[in-house]
Amino acid sequence: MPRAGLAPATVVAAGAELADEVGFEALTMGLLAERLDVRPPSLYRHVESLDALRRGIALQAKRELGGVAARAAVGKAGADAIHAFADAYRRWVLDHPGRYVASVRAPAPGDEEDRQVSDDSLRALFDILAGLGLHDDDAVDAARALRSALHGFTSLESAGGFGLPRDVDRSYRVLVESVISGLLRNRSNAAT
Repeated sequence: MPRAGLAPATVVAAGAELADEVGFEALTMGLLAERLDVRPPSLYRHVESLDALRRGIALQAKRELGGVAARAAVGKAGADAIHAFADAYRRWVLDHPGRYVASVRAPAPGDEEDRQVSDDSLRALFDILAGLGLHDDDAVDAARALRSALHGFTSLESAGGFGLPRDVDRSYRVLVESVISGLLRNRSNAAT
């Protein structure tokens, strides 16, 4: 009989919190069982496998990050919307490093639920880019460029990769401004 109060969503949420503490790749069913004060075999009544747990964490993380970024950009447009999106993204990544690692994986072929969650999590970004006049292939290129820049910076920052005596927040603003300038310049070039 499953332990009272333990359900798949509870196990995934606890796994997400633990992944933030120990790292997504270091997460094991044994560590999670210890956290939940159950025997490891008991977890398999709620999640099928470690892969299923990691998939659940990835879905949760994509929903969370997409929601945070979308809420940050509400009521904003253009460069202001990108700044709001980028700042919310950065805060969430730094607060949830294990979940973030889970969130960057593309859906597995045939995983329709993950594909839908992934699409939904990016909807706010594509809406922001549409407000800049970027659509279709141009929006995909812009989304990839922005996400890559944010990913690189936040990954280095969360790993302690910035040791030079310079304000990291200032460097982040320079990065975001540079990406915005590039997007606007490319938009102008594509229109001519």
